Amino acid sequence: MTTKLPLSSLEVGTSCVIDSIHSKGTMRRRLLDLGFCEGSRVKCIQYSPAGDPIAYMIRGTVIALRKEDAQNIIVSKGGDLWD
Repeated sequence: MTTKLPLSSLEVGTSCVIDSIHSKGTMRRRLLDLGFCEGSRVKCIQYSPAGDPIAYMIRGTVIALRKEDAQNIIVSKGGDLWD
């Protein structure tokens, strides 16, 4: 069974696949340029001590996103998506 949830709710060490991006305008373009596009695998690497931003591994690169931006990225986890 596959579960859909916002990227910001992943626990450290959890992998998933990006299902959709609900950001608009320049933020959407920036996320796409960084590799956050549908079908890409992403893994939550680390939360900052304050809990924001959150570091993610995507396409071999570590990218830190603010929680408010990561909430607009919907991911699928479960089934055969786990590492």
